Amino acid sequence: MSDALVDQVRSFNRTVTQRAGALSDRFLARDRPLGEARLLWEIGTEGCEVRALRRRLDLDSGQASRLLRALEAAKLVRVTPSPSDRRIRVARLTAAGLRERALLDRRSDDLAESIVTPLDAAQRERLGQAMRTVERLLTLSAVEIRTVDPLHPDARQCIRAYFAELDRRSPSGFAPSASIPVEPEAVRPPAGRFLIAYRRAEPVGCGGVKHHPGAPSEIKRMWVSETARGLGLGRRLLTALEADAAGAGASATRLDTNRALVEAISMYRSTGYVEVPAFNDEAFAHHWFEKRLDQGAA
Repeated sequence: MSDALVDQVRSFNRTVTQRAGALSDRFLARDRPLGEARLLWEIGTEGCEVRALRRRLDLDSGQASRLLRALEAAKLVRVTPSPSDRRIRVARLTAAGLRERALLDRRSDDLAESIVTPLDAAQRERLGQAMRTVERLLTLSAVEIRTVDPLHPDARQCIRAYFAELDRRSPSGFAPSASIPVEPEAVRPPAGRFLIAYRRAEPVGCGGVKHHPGAPSEIKRMWVSETARGLGLGRRLLTALEADAAGAGASATRLDTNRALVEAISMYRSTGYVEVPAFNDEAFAHHWFEKRLDQGAA
């Protein structure tokens, strides 16, 4: 990575934190720093589980506890056990907290307007486009891809979501029992691999690869949550699976897919996959694809 890019990122961070008021102990002219104000906003009008707040904001338990204690001391937040499970703590805004959150919303709008007001219409459009691009890329860079056992609860959650989407989107529905199974041992090293993409500790995508000695490796169970689409996460998962295939000695990867998954088909074609005759008897597939791998590049 170039030193110039690192310098640019650091310069950008300094500019944004100063312009947004993150350096002040009285964010938006209130009696609390940005961290407490952000937590107040994230709790929302309906309340939120403390563990979800920690995950969403990437806070450790100590940080979250300190912020919540400060908000409780200011009588803005109340933390109580969940009615459904007393082991789970839920943070809720008090009446004063709701008023404070509404005030923060108004002042945040005012701050945003103060940033764009000095710019002309063309400059505002450029800034908006640049911000959307930066937000998308920063979100993508924060996603972590891990090797996970295919029987792990997160893997099962992703596969259930994948099957549910197939059933919802296909005119004929989807019955897992009628599809070619992917046995857990087939996507465990060294026979294969199963990857999960995590955003703030939440699984938002998955994919597996099965290796066939002397034959192309097979990509299976590629899925990205609707909440994480548009980030380029599907391509990142696919690249990681292809790299694993190349590392296992495969000269090509192949996959099958349903015609209802038009976004996936477009991605496969744009990343070098070409349609080939059916190489299996998957009842749910309409398209079969293969891609030659440049093992050095992978």
